[in-house]
Amino acid sequence: MTDVARLAGVSHQTVSRVLNGHPHVREQTRLRVQAAIVQLGYRPNRAARALVTGRTQVIGVVTQNPTLYGPASMLVSLQQAAADRGYAVSVRALVTLDMQTILEAVERHVAHRVAGVVVMAPVESAGEALARVPAGMPLVTVDGDPSDPVPLVTIDQRTGAREATRHLLDAGHRTVWHVSGPADRFGSASRVAGWRDALVAAGAEVPPVLEGDWSAASGFRCGQMLARMPEVTAIFAANDHLALGVLRALHEHGRRVPDDVSVVGFDDVPEAGYFTPPLTTVRPNFDAVARASLDLLWEQIDGDGASGVRCRVVVPELVERASVGAPPR
Repeated sequence: MTDVARLAGVSHQTVSRVLNGHPHVREQTRLRVQAAIVQLGYRPNRAARALVTGRTQVIGVVTQNPTLYGPASMLVSLQQAAADRGYAVSVRALVTLDMQTILEAVERHVAHRVAGVVVMAPVESAGEALARVPAGMPLVTVDGDPSDPVPLVTIDQRTGAREATRHLLDAGHRTVWHVSGPADRFGSASRVAGWRDALVAAGAEVPPVLEGDWSAASGFRCGQMLARMPEVTAIFAANDHLALGVLRALHEHGRRVPDDVSVVGFDDVPEAGYFTPPLTTVRPNFDAVARASLDLLWEQIDGDGASGVRCRVVVPELVERASVGAPPR
């Protein structure tokens, strides 16, 4: 690295910043350093770096159920964004989310000298666990508790749910029923809050919430109850898998979508446009969430705190398809 710095006419620290993809390097300087790296055939010694810094170029991730579309999408984006900076990703997928399992997963990452940790655990127990993480460990949570001091990246799920519900009300429905995710998830609570916000603002009746577990099977069970209720003309499901189960239940009971009942989901899974009918849904930008998470992590790793921002919010968008129509007369 010293040879590269000498050839490029810059400091050792500048070479390090270029190698680590630091944003605060002049483009002309970056090109000069990269040219020197090519000319000298320089390759960073990752093992030596770990010995000097006490950390590897690995990002630790803690998550639950990475088979769900949202966590899976963020994992892929995290891996790509980390790779762009020369880092790898190590994942610990938990069966249950409680303080002890989350803390143990983070501590194992710390023991393996990861450069930083991203925790995708949207439950209250995550905050209790992260309060015990050793000081100085770069740490970011995704969809965690905004009141916790840990840097946070979150989807504005309340706004997304409000827009989904308002879309159904604007189509002429007197009220909207909601099939939620698990009650102990921050995301579920935010979507319930957004749904209720829209109903209250419109002066509409607020029906009881039917709780699911994110799966199509639970959506089907809730949908069977709703399908038997002729007064139900609009349903907002907390994710697209729940919506898929609802669609199946409505079909089995002879309730046509959107002629008899309108349905909106959340997540915009790749298959949503191929449901019958194609599903209107809320699209979170999971790639933006992943990259914002690593941006906050890089600031801690580099030690510059460039943005000074502790919380970054990603706003979702409504994707209109064919599952929403006017209520039957």
